[in-house]
Amino acid sequence: MSEEPTTGACSSADTLKAAASAAGNAELLQRMAEDYPKGPHDQPQTMCPAFGSLRVGLRMRRTAMVLVGSGCCVYGLSFTAHFYGARRSIGYVPFDSESLVSGRLFEDAREAVLKLAKSGQYDTIVAINLCVPTASGVPLRLLPKQIDGVRILGIDVPGFGTPTHAEAKDVMAGAMLQYARLEAEQGPVQAPRGGRSERPTVTLLGEMFPADPVGIGMLLDPLGLAVGPVVPTREWRELYAALDCRAVAAIHPQYTASCREFAAAGRPIVGSAPVGRDGTAAWLDAIGRACGIAQDKVDAAKNKFLPAIGGALAAMPIKGRVIVSGYEGSELLVARLLIESGADVPYVGTACPRTPWNEPDLAWLEERGVSVQFRASLEQDLAAVKSLDPDLAIGTTPVVQAAKERQIPALYFTNLISARPLMGPAGAGSLAQVINAALANKARFAAMRAFFAGVGEGETSGVWPVQPVQRAPSRAVAAPRATKSIES
Repeated sequence: MSEEPTTGACSSADTLKAAASAAGNAELLQRMAEDYPKGPHDQPQTMCPAFGSLRVGLRMRRTAMVLVGSGCCVYGLSFTAHFYGARRSIGYVPFDSESLVSGRLFEDAREAVLKLAKSGQYDTIVAINLCVPTASGVPLRLLPKQIDGVRILGIDVPGFGTPTHAEAKDVMAGAMLQYARLEAEQGPVQAPRGGRSERPTVTLLGEMFPADPVGIGMLLDPLGLAVGPVVPTREWRELYAALDCRAVAAIHPQYTASCREFAAAGRPIVGSAPVGRDGTAAWLDAIGRACGIAQDKVDAAKNKFLPAIGGALAAMPIKGRVIVSGYEGSELLVARLLIESGADVPYVGTACPRTPWNEPDLAWLEERGVSVQFRASLEQDLAAVKSLDPDLAIGTTPVVQAAKERQIPALYFTNLISARPLMGPAGAGSLAQVINAALANKARFAAMRAFFAGVGEGETSGVWPVQPVQRAPSRAVAAPRATKSIES
């Protein structure tokens, strides 16, 4: 439901979009609308989207991040970034009404990147427009492309154009891939720090647990292929190696801008991921077709790995009804693995959109009766918790909280599910231990609820259901105290 338009820095999305279009950013907004289509829900309830771009840059070697936006936004993004482990400073270009209206803000941003570029500490500087500068048309795209050999990227990551922080990672990665692709087209570029692969490579698109690329590399080995860089990368030179691949595996399906750059480089893109027995078999077939690998080689790889995956799934079964929700982009993959492990998964909610690269996962899940909600709202996820009465809920913090209030065990998706392998044989049994341990806590929740019955509810909740009635002051007047006179 859209808000009524207001004025000022915290205006509604409609007001900011109108201002951005009037300021010359209509093409930018159109591109974002095409790359990140809206769903039934206007904008999922995730953290500020710019966090995604910021986090990508803060993980890269010799890369400086500069935020151009309101002070409150910069504070929140800086706090969140350091909460998630950032260990470097974040640049900030402040502004006021005068610098914003006069155009001085662009010059301030230019001066900021110029100072950083002369420090000799960086290979790349990324300046990010937040909501207000984007709405005001501050043209960071007109910043110099290079200063003293340092690459300069100016991008816009407004909350009213980028639905989720997961897609903001793509805004950043896509801009970097485009820059790197144009560099590679102009002449020789740096090789990866570990040297070039002797085999054709498959680039992995989307953040994943560190063990997963290793597992995927094992799957690719019988095909005569090697695993390439993971995009977003940790170093600029890895971008060249990522573009120099035989095919791209879109493990996370929301990287639309990045896929556009790979397509421009002539690289085929394969959706889904090697998750579970069915997922691994289908993915190997798709990789084989994309890379021109003979089917007998693909079949040999399947015969080598599928029995081990099936055995691992059977050895650690999951029994219970589980609902899944999150905003990372891997929610459908997790649901597939849970189902192949024996779980009943009636609902999957993801903040990310439906794209060509999650169509295989969607089809597989729907064939098994799973309700998949793209661009899921918090209200839809909470409704699933309430109506489906699961044995376990996997979701965001408010979903976990709501489930536990209903005596339902719950796990936070980002910290407890994403932080473990999912791909190939290693991923087959990785979820079972944590999932089964959580399922076993249902009786404990009931015992705790009975023990603490009434605590934190009603009058003890700290929340007044109605406004307290203010009583009239007492009319009683205290009698004056008697005093003794002292004679001299």
